[in-house]
Amino acid sequence: MSGVGNDRISQIAGQSRFPEPSCDHARVTAKPAPSRATCPRCLRAQKTCLCALVQPTAHATEVLVLQHPQEQRQAKNSVALLRLSLARCEVVVGDRFEPAALQALLHRPGRDTRLLYPDVPAAPAPAAPTAAQAASPEASALPVRLVVIDATWRKSLRMLLAHPLLAALPRLSLDAPAPTRYRAIRAARRADQVSTLEATVQALAQLDGAAFDGAPLLDAFGRFVAAVASRSQPSGSADAGADAGADAMVRGA
Repeated sequence: MSGVGNDRISQIAGQSRFPEPSCDHARVTAKPAPSRATCPRCLRAQKTCLCALVQPTAHATEVLVLQHPQEQRQAKNSVALLRLSLARCEVVVGDRFEPAALQALLHRPGRDTRLLYPDVPAAPAPAAPTAAQAASPEASALPVRLVVIDATWRKSLRMLLAHPLLAALPRLSLDAPAPTRYRAIRAARRADQVSTLEATVQALAQLDGAAFDGAPLLDAFGRFVAAVASRSQPSGSADAGADAGADAMVRGA
């Protein structure tokens, strides 16, 4: 997350907002108060700076990450590396949004908005469009704006149920998610739960097709996980105290 110097930060709809970062990688809407020397680009402590791991990755689909405030403070969170590597990635921090503000975030002219979230009994997906609607030139020609919730599984469900505008979005589910690299540092309850970065990369592969190559970013994420594990878990064991299903841990269909 890029620094903002002394620019005034205003509070909007339960999340903080501030101007475009100087690195031009993405717009991020909140930053933690600095308590030690930090990198001005990724806003991590200098000894855990992510910038060497950044992999600029071309993609056509826009990405909007709605990040729970608790995830922003997680040193193990994957979103910082994701948003620095994707040119069209916007991160908004908050767990409560006013309807008008959320509407403006979710929908952009000329974009078909979809939510990366499985169809689950606790939060059923809206009815799929009819075959005629799906085949219409307007629907098929629009590029996608992908919305991703970055939170533990329980908190992501809570955010979804608290915002009807989110719940009403057409869903995108992952096709059999690949095994996550994340279990070395954060626990999960299900085998099909993956990190926010991994889920977003797989979703972009589904949406953008062969033009998208997420392998270098996934490799960089693997190195990030290994570095975190070496610092916090010398024994190599997973963090048993982590909230199960952490860092979005998006599930497959």
